[in-house]
Amino acid sequence: MELSYQEKLTLIKLGETKRVKFEELVERTGLDQVAVMRSVLGLQAKGLAKLHERSEKVVKITETGRRYAQIGLPEWRALKLLRERGKVTLDDLKEVLSEDELKPIVGLLRREGWASVRKEEGKLILEITDKGREAGERVIDRALKLLAEKETVPLSEIEKLIPVKELKRRKIAEEDTVTEREVEITPAGEELMKKGIELKREVSVLTPELIKSGKWKEVEFRKFDIKAPVRRFYPGKKQPYRAFLDKIRRRLIEMGFIEMVSESMIETQFWNFDALFQPQNHPAREWTDTYQLRYPKSGYLPVEELVARVKAAHEHGGDTGSRGWGYVWSPERAMLLMPRAHGTALSGRQLAKGVEIPGKYFTIQRVFRPDVLDRTHLIEFNQVDGFVVGEDLTFRHLLGILKRFAVEIAGAKKVKFLPDYYPFTEPSVQMSAYHPELGWVEFGGAGIFREEMTKALGIDAPVIAWGIGIDRLAMFKLGIDDIRYLFSYDLRWLREARLVW
Repeated sequence: MELSYQEKLTLIKLGETKRVKFEELVERTGLDQVAVMRSVLGLQAKGLAKLHERSEKVVKITETGRRYAQIGLPEWRALKLLRERGKVTLDDLKEVLSEDELKPIVGLLRREGWASVRKEEGKLILEITDKGREAGERVIDRALKLLAEKETVPLSEIEKLIPVKELKRRKIAEEDTVTEREVEITPAGEELMKKGIELKREVSVLTPELIKSGKWKEVEFRKFDIKAPVRRFYPGKKQPYRAFLDKIRRRLIEMGFIEMVSESMIETQFWNFDALFQPQNHPAREWTDTYQLRYPKSGYLPVEELVARVKAAHEHGGDTGSRGWGYVWSPERAMLLMPRAHGTALSGRQLAKGVEIPGKYFTIQRVFRPDVLDRTHLIEFNQVDGFVVGEDLTFRHLLGILKRFAVEIAGAKKVKFLPDYYPFTEPSVQMSAYHPELGWVEFGGAGIFREEMTKALGIDAPVIAWGIGIDRLAMFKLGIDDIRYLFSYDLRWLREARLVW
């Protein structure tokens, strides 16, 4: 029979007396409690030892109980003062009671019949009664004395004196369960002991020193059961959705995209709408579809030359040959502040700042939109926006990028494209992906930026662009069917959520 070093040592020490308390066995072996328990359970599984356990409910004295055992219960301290003075005020009782003890003492003394209570000149007066003068030891006093002597008393013994809930209410004692363990050697264990057990030092690592010295011949190598159940270990790791976003960012950078960054989530309507050729009377600019700032209400417009080109594009199309939107553009409306409604605002900023041609740019930004919270909608979410600028780009290039993004990066199995409309792209497309639980889910819009937008921002080359709800794509990759779980505090999900890539 194969025994580990610790099992052999435990069996040898157990053989010295046929039955022994577990704590004594720990002391004899010199091992820690966990190692001895593991050895005992191993010996029991092999039929060489038997573990006897007996659990009992007990009552343990608390720190408050110990203090009361020394200085007396609050009612006895108050009664002692009453016996000395005959009658006292609440302020007088502060001499012998703490603030917490003072609150319930009036009701307690009245309930015991030890004092009468009345008001005189606005003060509460307590006067001792005959019963108070003659009061003697009660069951709660005997229970406290017993607990102070023994520290731990069987529940059944305490219940003979007083309901334990009364001691718990007074914070004098608390319930607990103690388990007594004894280990007994079996006949099979005794038989093995008679045959003799060779105790060799056990090692778990074969070191160069053991090989060089030849001592490897004198030791036993510990065997590991890789199928044995072990306690689950949860190492520290990034929040799953945070890790997903970081990997999206890294993958796009590896594909040659340049990241656009912003230090603020607040934009003027100029960058969120006007620079993107979205008219000022568009329904999406109302409070029902976008949030607006109460204070400060307005920000600042960029350089006059850029503002003039954007104004011209809105009113009559500028120099693009377009008729524009045909209204009088308002700079005051463009200056209004709002939480960013889409990451495309950063695309407009980057185009106005200047770009490499050809060039590829992206951003991952938190955006805000009024919506009804459900398993596929949030009012605050992340969006991946990006664009590619180049002389020979076509709509098919855009569809290819979107499909590659959904399939290779997000892990969607099925993707489909549908015609759509956006004020700043023409042609425009909506992308949906198939989720096994939710069916077809829309998660992105894309198109070719209109010339009214790009030329006003100083770009005279085709620009294909997209905005993707990355939260919904994360649902595919992380295998969840409720978008709210991405921001969940559920510890079980945070521990067990699968790692991606």
